[in-house]
Amino acid sequence: MTSIPANALLPRKKLPIGLQTLAGLLDDGCYYADKSGYAVDLAQAGKYYFLSRPRRFGKSLFLDTLKELFEGNARLFRGLAAEARWNWGRQHPVIRISFGAGVLKNRGDLDAALHQKLHEHETRWNLPARFPDARSRFIDLIQRVHAQAGQPAVVLIDEYDKPILDNITDSATALDMREGLKDLYSVLKDADAHLRFVFITGVSKFSKVSLFSGLNNLKDITLDARYSALCGYTDADVDTVFAPELPGLDREEIRRWYNGYNWMGESVYNPFDLLLLFDFREFKPYWFETGTPTFLVKLLADKRQFTPDIGRIVAADSLLSTFDVDHIPVEALMFQAGYLTIASARRLPGRLQLSLKYPNLEVQASLNDSLLQYLTANALAVGNQAVALYDLLLANDWPGLKALFHGFFASIPHDWYRNSPIAQYEGYWASIFYSYFASLGLDIRLEDTTNHGRIDMAVLFNGHVYIFEFKVVELVPEGQALQQIKNKGYADKYRQRGEPVHLIGVEFSKDSRNVVGFEVETSQ
Repeated sequence: MTSIPANALLPRKKLPIGLQTLAGLLDDGCYYADKSGYAVDLAQAGKYYFLSRPRRFGKSLFLDTLKELFEGNARLFRGLAAEARWNWGRQHPVIRISFGAGVLKNRGDLDAALHQKLHEHETRWNLPARFPDARSRFIDLIQRVHAQAGQPAVVLIDEYDKPILDNITDSATALDMREGLKDLYSVLKDADAHLRFVFITGVSKFSKVSLFSGLNNLKDITLDARYSALCGYTDADVDTVFAPELPGLDREEIRRWYNGYNWMGESVYNPFDLLLLFDFREFKPYWFETGTPTFLVKLLADKRQFTPDIGRIVAADSLLSTFDVDHIPVEALMFQAGYLTIASARRLPGRLQLSLKYPNLEVQASLNDSLLQYLTANALAVGNQAVALYDLLLANDWPGLKALFHGFFASIPHDWYRNSPIAQYEGYWASIFYSYFASLGLDIRLEDTTNHGRIDMAVLFNGHVYIFEFKVVELVPEGQALQQIKNKGYADKYRQRGEPVHLIGVEFSKDSRNVVGFEVETSQ
């Protein structure tokens, strides 16, 4: 354990939980991880930007930082990176539109919301509306604030995709929302002469064709290594800015639970997780619990996703960077929503190949727990069995483990097999088996597999190594699972650890839908 000693206390500040404005955060004496340098870099280097980041990652706060920068509020930047790098004598009018609050259920709601947002800006600038439609009002607003201020306008759009994502399970409504937003965003192309800077942010990246038609100069910085840490906290931020919060907390556990999000550059922590950890002083899946991915879990199940493969997906960057209402690659959704992140990249002629992984323990454990509840249709049993699995591993209780594995599948309602096509594919049983271990956040190592009816898995836990081979048989055990571990020498790479190695062969019957074979062999 690497916890900071309690006697190393430093003066503590307020935690900026829920604060999304720079002024509110600084004026209230809160901790602040300075991102103003990124704002200056972007403003000096270009004009049109797009950034995709998962929910609750600090996107709104960064947009507010841009707002304060362009409006010339110099007092907020005293002592920050931007202070000496910005012309504070020039102020630009800022039009900020956010779709973050509330849920828009139909096109009528969207149109009403747009008119309300435009009305607020018109009132602020004392500009009466001159057009009945949102598109015309928007471009008219941009032109007139430019004329009134004597400087071109800055447009900041927050959660640009939320009206679509809130209705993603209803294709017709989602498409209608997309068309309404497309009409609004098309204004930016025609208003170029009146614009100084445009920054659009959201969770997903929809294709330019579907939402940003004609805006060919919109620079996507989502996978730009220079801006990987633009949102989120770095390790350096944790160790310096939040140093007063560290005493009493295991620093390595903080990293294991919440670090690991990466967009081709420096890895970051989810700010929401860290702030709540520092508040409650307890390791929990704070971010995950704010938005259980029901749609994603159903999509994974419908596509018969083999759960051991989720944390090691390989895909081209083009697949991960865009999707649309009627075309949702599960890899893209998981990456953009923050359930997977970049582990490594390989550059090939004309493309970039990305290997993905779970960012951290929070996501691995929580997502697999949600998947288990869906795959077994028994949420109560999942929780109880996961705890039992942990305790039995601690005790190396082999008869207990065998009984528990049998219980995994015996607890699944019979009707679930009959009514759900998910349970009919061979990888289903192995997926359940794996996800129980993953839901506990254990150190799991997977072998390369080609047959989704089996799973070759090593678990490193409590000074022991557990190597599992899972096979599907027709009726009776055949003894092949344990033998395969031996034949292929799966244990060899782990013997150098000097820990007990347990070889465990598990065989599952298609006919009885349960474990029929369970063999264990232990060696040092």
